[in-house]
Amino acid sequence: MSVHALISRLPAIPVLRDRCRALAVLDAVLSPDWEDRYFSYSARWSPTEEMASMRDGSGNEYAIVFSPAGAYARGFDHESPMSPYAREDHEPWPGLFDGLPEVFRPYVTEPSFTDENGTPLATVCFWREAADPAWHAGAVEAGGEDDGSAEWLFEVLLDGRPEGYREFAEEYYETEVDLDAVRHVWALRPLTGAVVSRLNPSPAPLSLDDLEKELALIGYPAS
Repeated sequence: MSVHALISRLPAIPVLRDRCRALAVLDAVLSPDWEDRYFSYSARWSPTEEMASMRDGSGNEYAIVFSPAGAYARGFDHESPMSPYAREDHEPWPGLFDGLPEVFRPYVTEPSFTDENGTPLATVCFWREAADPAWHAGAVEAGGEDDGSAEWLFEVLLDGRPEGYREFAEEYYETEVDLDAVRHVWALRPLTGAVVSRLNPSPAPLSLDDLEKELALIGYPAS
């Protein structure tokens, strides 16, 4: 799937933001150790910005910044032929950032999204300004648009179903996941102790108190 096919299926910014928050809460319950977590969310990345992120522990990642200006997303597949490390000049893939509005330009060189030499870690990029009726992506040159990064990096987010998250989580965390509990979080209902126990029935019970700081960081309500 090309990045242009991906963005044609993305929901509006508020819906995408809600999905990101739900993913972060579900992962926080299933994986109390942040280092092993796949999805995260910071409701206070800066005074005016929130950020959703994914990292798989193998060098692949994405980040989505939500701000009053809209939303900016970049993904990095370290094995993609579109990686800057696959190019002699270590420059971003041609066309990747073409058309990016000036308000989002600082994110290209944001230290959190670059390596120690300032090289942007991106093989996928798309954005949407707050008043824009659609998502946009650069005019990626032939040879890179269909390399597959866009599809697999954002697969769970794009799926948009509790069932899709459960399929991912059962494979990634190698455990059974209660679908009704996932649906509870997916609907952004306040988290309860009962839902936590159904999602993570470990011998060492996880409580709402254990998740207090995580929920505050994500900006998610607890009962």
